[in-house]
Amino acid sequence: MNIILYILAFLCGVTNSTQSGVNAELRKSINNPIFAAIISFSTGLLGLILITPFFKESVPTLTTLKSLEWWKLTGGILGAFFVTTVILSVQKIGSANMIALIVAGQLLTAMLFDHFGILGFKLHQISGWRIAGGLLIVVGVYLIVKN
Repeated sequence: MNIILYILAFLCGVTNSTQSGVNAELRKSINNPIFAAIISFSTGLLGLILITPFFKESVPTLTTLKSLEWWKLTGGILGAFFVTTVILSVQKIGSANMIALIVAGQLLTAMLFDHFGILGFKLHQISGWRIAGGLLIVVGVYLIVKN
């Protein structure tokens, strides 16, 4: 099962680069970055609605939803920031630059989250190897963006 999860994680990277281009082209076609993001999220919502019957998880009750801490509802806002920023930036700075910077930001933040167990992540202490890997990512991003 782990190999499937690794393949799916890799495919997330593939879809991320593809989504960036698709959404940027959508923005150019309709000449409105916010509405392009709205369309992107709307089609995503439709896709989620269509696949819901194939999952066995129960629907949360209204009481459960009302009891959630406010910050647990910010994922959509963070996603909107991400998608809108990509729509505004990717065709100006290039796909490789955009993705390299995104990956660097993701990895460095993820290392901190893992180190401190933030947001329920399993503890993975920052080690010399992880620091070296993070530095190599930063150097790699510099070399890609320097172009």
